[in-house]
Amino acid sequence: MSASQGPYAGVLRDLAALMVAVSGESVTMVKRSAPEQAMKIKKSGEWEIYLEFLQLLFNLADRLSALYIPLKDQPVFMDGLEDAVTQQLKNVLAPALGPDTDEMEVVLAIGQTVAQSRQRYERFKFMATEESKQKDEYFKAFGEEIAHLMGAQGSGMVISAATLCGSAVIPAMKSLFESATAGTAQGQATTAAQAAPAPEGKTGNEIKLISVMSTIQGEEIETRWGLHPRFRQDLTPDQAQELNKLMNRVAEILGTRYASVAFSPEWTAWHHQGGTA
Repeated sequence: MSASQGPYAGVLRDLAALMVAVSGESVTMVKRSAPEQAMKIKKSGEWEIYLEFLQLLFNLADRLSALYIPLKDQPVFMDGLEDAVTQQLKNVLAPALGPDTDEMEVVLAIGQTVAQSRQRYERFKFMATEESKQKDEYFKAFGEEIAHLMGAQGSGMVISAATLCGSAVIPAMKSLFESATAGTAQGQATTAAQAAPAPEGKTGNEIKLISVMSTIQGEEIETRWGLHPRFRQDLTPDQAQELNKLMNRVAEILGTRYASVAFSPEWTAWHHQGGTA
């Protein structure tokens, strides 16, 4: 019996949905962190970044599975996850792929992604659920690779955004594994629905790990951010402190950019036109 049909079928399905969704949302996040470079990236470049996020998530899933899945079952489990992600990605891309498209391209891309994930990230020795110097170096190396693919080598904003997206998924994965090993099938479905609704037509636009909002009233602009309660609940005090520091900086930058647009002549003209329409 394959893993996709055995006792791990639920967690494999939920993990695959989470990984596909987070990878897509993460591409959007890193593009926003470097808007000038994002405008120059072609679809093939976005696909490379997307697969790089999948590489990281496969590696994190492998590390976490070692804590919850019996050693004898782990190879079959990871093979099952590869199949589940491939199927999930086919479903997501189906509207964009024509009827004559060879789906083997997706199969080969995911297979290569898994192989590259092992080559690139297995050298880092750390526990995914604990903080360590090796874990910091792991995410730093990942962030630098994303910045390189973005054409923004050394960009602190891109590296921070990539690191945040990658590290924020650990609590969600951990929760899925805990629900599965506790034998709570209903818990799996609920956790998956809260953490990462399966995307339809778009790659990962449904999961919102962090939201940032700017509002304007008169000549005052307020920018604030919020974190999904499930992720906030699972953060350690050190992680929460680091996240607060990073997101306060992000909110400051976005607020400044929003202000430059909101008080521009073009915005004023558009706003008046919209108000009289």
